[in-house]
Amino acid sequence: MRRPDGSTSAAELVDGAVKLFDAPDVGTLIRLRARGGDVAITGELDANGLDLAPVVTTPGKIICVGANYRAHLAEMGVEPPDYPTLFAKYAESLIGPHDDITLPAMSQAMDWEAELAYVIGTEIRRGSEAEARNAIAGYTVTNDITARDVQFRTMQWLQGKTFEGTNPLGPALVTPDEVDHADDLAVTCTVNGEVMQSGRTSDMVFSPAAVVSYLSHILTLKPGDLILGGTPSGVGHARKPPVALQAQDVVVTSVESIGTLTNTCVREASATAGEAKRGAAA
Repeated sequence: MRRPDGSTSAAELVDGAVKLFDAPDVGTLIRLRARGGDVAITGELDANGLDLAPVVTTPGKIICVGANYRAHLAEMGVEPPDYPTLFAKYAESLIGPHDDITLPAMSQAMDWEAELAYVIGTEIRRGSEAEARNAIAGYTVTNDITARDVQFRTMQWLQGKTFEGTNPLGPALVTPDEVDHADDLAVTCTVNGEVMQSGRTSDMVFSPAAVVSYLSHILTLKPGDLILGGTPSGVGHARKPPVALQAQDVVVTSVESIGTLTNTCVREASATAGEAKRGAAA
């Protein structure tokens, strides 16, 4: 959460009260606890009216899984992959669960992608799926807002996936025991009250444990690393005609038993008409 002075703090909801920790975010809290450290409680607040930052503000890695729901693959006309489709993004893209989503000048085709996200709790390298399942600290909610016109300029997706101030994350990290490792949870997205996406995590091609195990054979995953698990069907790009987010649209993203994000879209303040036109034509 954000403190009045602009700094951030990891917090834990206990019996309606919020305990603040001497750590800037939940990712840091996880890292400190993984090292066996005793993290001090620095205060307590009422749970109402908090200004929430992203659950993890400075993850060591943000790794995303594309093409990971069978129904989404079908709407895009793509066969299920044999291996996870992976890309990365950067921390500058992250915003809080109620912050405004920036619609950048460069894009006129911003799209929604409701997703389950998960955070690594213990270091893992070349782990089995069972070990990977145990390495997940918890689950949260995200929306991988995507600039489709920029994403498909080349075969590499990163440029359309990591625009600054576009990716809400939160509102909380829920431990695996509370949601049965997110094996079968509803994932939904509405825009201005209209249901756009409605799927279940059981429709994933690659489960969180499968993804973490696979990634751990590529590189060491460390406490606080963030993974975005892919999106169900119903994205704007797959509609006929395609639908894009507009200024003042309200995007509500939910994962059952974990939480809800509510974000309003705002056109980038520095965007002039000429810049927006050049971005669309580039």
